[in-house]
Amino acid sequence: MKKYKAASILMIIHGAFMEIGGCLCVLPLLFMSKDGFNIEQYSSFIVPYFRDNLNLMLIIGMIYGIIRVIGAVGLWKNKLWGLALSVINCVITLALMSFMLPMGIIDGVLAGSALILILIQFFGNKNIIEN
Repeated sequence: MKKYKAASILMIIHGAFMEIGGCLCVLPLLFMSKDGFNIEQYSSFIVPYFRDNLNLMLIIGMIYGIIRVIGAVGLWKNKLWGLALSVINCVITLALMSFMLPMGIIDGVLAGSALILILIQFFGNKNIIEN
């Protein structure tokens, strides 16, 4: 049970502070600039499509963050749907992190750590083949 709590804390930090908080910090800059805020000068992705559509990436980041926090709350409350949503979210993040370099490295560390904790707690000391 302790590992689920630790994983949910990692996911809340990842979702609330990195994803949602990061997007909310950039929104005022988008609205306050007269001639348009060029976020590309502060952030870059290795995939040109992501780099050219960073405004849309902010929206996608918000959605991922909200879903991650919802899964973390479900995991914290020991709900099976929270476990499933958290595992799905961690696996998707690990699959997509290489497209979001350099920021994807932190995503991979947090999502990978949370996934490892979830799997260790779920499977425990069970062997693959019981003797």
